[in-house]
Amino acid sequence: MLKFLLFFLLVNQFLIAQEKPVVSTYRYGHNGMELIMKSEKETVIVSTFNSKMIIKHEIAQKVYNLYKENSFVNGDTIKIIGNDAVVTGKCFINKKGKLISVNFYYDSVEWKSGIVEVYKKNG
Repeated sequence: MLKFLLFFLLVNQFLIAQEKPVVSTYRYGHNGMELIMKSEKETVIVSTFNSKMIIKHEIAQKVYNLYKENSFVNGDTIKIIGNDAVVTGKCFINKKGKLISVNFYYDSVEWKSGIVEVYKKNG
């Protein structure tokens, strides 16, 4: 009986440990300019779209850092690791003279709690 109980507890713990993350969708995110960096040779504006309010400033700063390192190409899907979440999205760069616009569109947010939120367009 004791062996059966131990076996049952071990199997139960194994099944619980293999839970898949909870996936949900969201339709309304924050859109706007989050960061403006000006130097003598250029002005860079980082905008985020479909973002989550709690992490938008941190993610915008990381997008700017990746841009400065030339870590992605226009239209690339990139993954940004933040303190509270991992964000996946597409980044587009527009240049006009000394003005550079870096636009980051959230596709999904994987929170540290295990919840995954995926952006879904209205309609």
